[in-house]
Amino acid sequence: MNLLNNQFSSLLMNFFRDYNHRKYWKRREIVIDPTNKKHLLIKLYFLLYIKRSDAKNNCSFGTNLNSGSIFKTPPYLPHGPNGIIIGHDLEFGENVIIYHQVTIAHGGGKIGDNVLFGAGSKVLPGKNIGTGAKIGMNAVVVEDIPQNATVVLNKSRIINK
Repeated sequence: MNLLNNQFSSLLMNFFRDYNHRKYWKRREIVIDPTNKKHLLIKLYFLLYIKRSDAKNNCSFGTNLNSGSIFKTPPYLPHGPNGIIIGHDLEFGENVIIYHQVTIAHGGGKIGDNVLFGAGSKVLPGKNIGTGAKIGMNAVVVEDIPQNATVVLNKSRIINK
């Protein structure tokens, strides 16, 4: 009986929790994958979960994680999906960290593994970012960034290679 109470309380807490990162991204992957053979009602339920989670985190106003983007692993969002805009046709590597208010424009760009995007940073269309790069707060990326580079300022300048 105690096990049943623990499972019920865990289920209840998950229902009221604002943002469950692992669950959100797992269900998003099922919803956007056209080759997935899950039943349509299950996909619609998962879509409802995603939309409910977005609404609780005020993501309806300004957040857009386009379904055309490919993530090797779900990105880590330390502040939740608050104001993050990711365009379509982008390829993301593993262990990408994206803080709030980041905009990554569409256009076929590639983002490497272990990249960090600081709060408010912007990436213009078609720019490639190398593995291990760090994009500082409010930096605007206007050119391709090499591996392990650190980028700062409004017109991005590479300060460390």
